[in-house]
Amino acid sequence: MLVCILALFFVQLPVSQSSAEKKPPPRLDYVGDAVCRSCHEEKTKTYFQTAHHFATSWPSQHTMKGSFTPDSNVLKTGNPYLTFEMTKTDQGYFQTAVEKISDTKKVTRTERIDIVAGLPRKGQSYLFWKGDQLFQLPVTYWTETDSWVNSPSYPDGSPHFDKAIIPRCLECHASYFEWLASPANRYRKTSLILGIFCEKCHGPGRKHVALHRLRKSPLPQGTSEAIVNPASLARDRQIDVCGLCHSGNGVPIQPALSFLPGDVLEDYIDIPYYSPEESVDVHGNQVQMLRRSKCFRSSPTMTCSTCHDVHTPQEDAAAFSPYCLTCHQPKQCGEYPKLGEQIVSKCVDCHMPLQQSHVLFSNTNGKKITPKVRNHQIGIYPGGTVQ
Repeated sequence: MLVCILALFFVQLPVSQSSAEKKPPPRLDYVGDAVCRSCHEEKTKTYFQTAHHFATSWPSQHTMKGSFTPDSNVLKTGNPYLTFEMTKTDQGYFQTAVEKISDTKKVTRTERIDIVAGLPRKGQSYLFWKGDQLFQLPVTYWTETDSWVNSPSYPDGSPHFDKAIIPRCLECHASYFEWLASPANRYRKTSLILGIFCEKCHGPGRKHVALHRLRKSPLPQGTSEAIVNPASLARDRQIDVCGLCHSGNGVPIQPALSFLPGDVLEDYIDIPYYSPEESVDVHGNQVQMLRRSKCFRSSPTMTCSTCHDVHTPQEDAAAFSPYCLTCHQPKQCGEYPKLGEQIVSKCVDCHMPLQQSHVLFSNTNGKKITPKVRNHQIGIYPGGTVQ
């Protein structure tokens, strides 16, 4: 989904250098998914199919969506003299702006699709390099309409290629990178580790791997594993692991990648919190929306992972109903007299409905296109989606 793509559409400069800042762990502290898989085959086999794992990826036949065939590979804009063409060659995938100057003259600009952001449950955007600077391309694939649209925040009808991808964007869409300072979107290209890998949520694994590789027998009970199991953290720290990317946009207090599982998130990112009377966009602070829920407030143990198994693809809303039914009985629901037992598969559709986002949208050919996103404030919604 655009699961995490919202971060691409807000430009904020990284925190300035200071003596008080916390540096991210060095690259050598991370061992990578292949090493994790050598001992955790069952977990990684399914995790490698999840949207988190594909938060960013290299372009390929498997990761690229949208049509590159003639006629369906063109985006018409609100400017009758400007179109965009998506093409595929032996050299890769490309986006080209075609601006008609006169009947006999056209001006074009072509950029390669270097990075794919997202496997599209909602859509996917694309990034390109200009030297060591990283930018967002102007055209996005939109799943709901199976079509090309202007990338969110790009103006309709103008051939812009200037949306900078800053560290806060990559922090939620990639697992590692080296920022090269000013300007804000400069990176060491060879440093990028795309997607969300195991150590993003478990912390650097070098010491953990060394600890086990040096032993021929299991660790004595009670010995530190030198790795973080988020499930063992206090509830607020568990939620902070998810909140790094699911609390909406925020102002960095510390450099990107310096937050590690177990840390207090508010020490690293200044995230705006809203009063109970204020509306929160469904694609904004999902963590705060969950915290507003009566289910969350009445349970001392409920966290994101109560319902979400991040190691497994989860796309079927009905499959979440059993989690609701551990606390609620179907006959307690006001819709039970009308719907009967079929209600047991409708908990999420009714009490966490898909709603239009007002902060994530595309202006394309004179139309405003907005996605529907799952509302994480569990509640009773008049006119819910149950049929």
